[in-house]
Amino acid sequence: MRFEISKVLDAIEGRVCTDPSLVRAVVDLAEVIRYQDIDGGRPASLLRLGMVIDALSRQLEEDSVPVYAVVHRALLSDADLTSNERMVVRRWADDGLVEVLDNPGDRMLEVADLLGLPVLSRVRFDGLRGRFPWLVEQPGRVLAPVPGAGGPAFVAHVGGGDTPVSGDRSSVGTKLLAREWRCPESGCALFGSGGGGSFADLARVQRSPAAQAPPSLRNGVPTCPRHGTRLRDVGPRPRTEVLAVRIGGLVRRRFVLSEEQPVLVGRAPDGDGGIVLGQWLNDEARRWISRNHLRLELRVGEVIVTDVSTNGSGIRPGGSMAEGDRVPLAPKQSRVLAENDMVELYPGVQVGRAEELPTGAPFTPASVMAEAPTMAMRLPRP
Repeated sequence: MRFEISKVLDAIEGRVCTDPSLVRAVVDLAEVIRYQDIDGGRPASLLRLGMVIDALSRQLEEDSVPVYAVVHRALLSDADLTSNERMVVRRWADDGLVEVLDNPGDRMLEVADLLGLPVLSRVRFDGLRGRFPWLVEQPGRVLAPVPGAGGPAFVAHVGGGDTPVSGDRSSVGTKLLAREWRCPESGCALFGSGGGGSFADLARVQRSPAAQAPPSLRNGVPTCPRHGTRLRDVGPRPRTEVLAVRIGGLVRRRFVLSEEQPVLVGRAPDGDGGIVLGQWLNDEARRWISRNHLRLELRVGEVIVTDVSTNGSGIRPGGSMAEGDRVPLAPKQSRVLAENDMVELYPGVQVGRAEELPTGAPFTPASVMAEAPTMAMRLPRP
């Protein structure tokens, strides 16, 4: 059972990050782990974060949905969590996957405001509605995770309903995210080279400046939310484009393309940072799609797609699925991907800009809780 729980926590780890381009909602981890009525289990459990993430995936009809988690530092020594759970949260903190703060205060709402994200919380935030008007003006921006028939469900604080609603990034957020910031504290996981803690040597990837978390604003000054120190502006942040993979009509994954380095997409791309499609492909698609199939680059604001496969690809201009409109992309050939274009590696396997690839098929999410022991998934009594 311990091994099964470890696998679940590893799966949940893949759904937490502080990348402003990828996160889909904000949560307070110290709150979520204590939703005891969701599963009837022990007082605090990190598995409940996975259950809430699964509920968010179901509502957004999209796999691999990540959340932005704000964590009170006291959680790292919370005796209601297992020693393994505490170790996992420390590792997330050292890798910059979550924000660990001595006093989170209203940081969760600040992040949601800067990024235009929905908030998943049962807290009412009555005293903060003047500072964040969208709490009452935008139905669906704040949703309470509550027990449901097949796991957690959502109830909107304002306006009813159960669908998370995103807003626009604030003007301040847009300005902050256009710059790259540095914290003077050595090893700051969010605004430094990253990895200053006990698990620094185990960090999976080097953090990209394009994935940097939004600074906190204190008296109008960009500040490190963890250390409370003034951040230094070190120049413009690399340009980015958010792309998505759609397979069989379902959006399976979003990813960020930046000017820093190209991204390989294929059945099982070489090296770190490639977009692996193999787990979603049927046998015929696996035979057709090469290990390294596409190379995507961002140059001067344009997405350049190069076919590096054996069998070639196709371009769907304007997203048209009519066969007469399909433009072949031969091996070694490159093309600029226009605003609404999609590149098709194999029938039903497409890559394009995320906003242009809506889900268009019955959705069965890939649950992060698939390996959870049955006892951790007890449903509340009706």
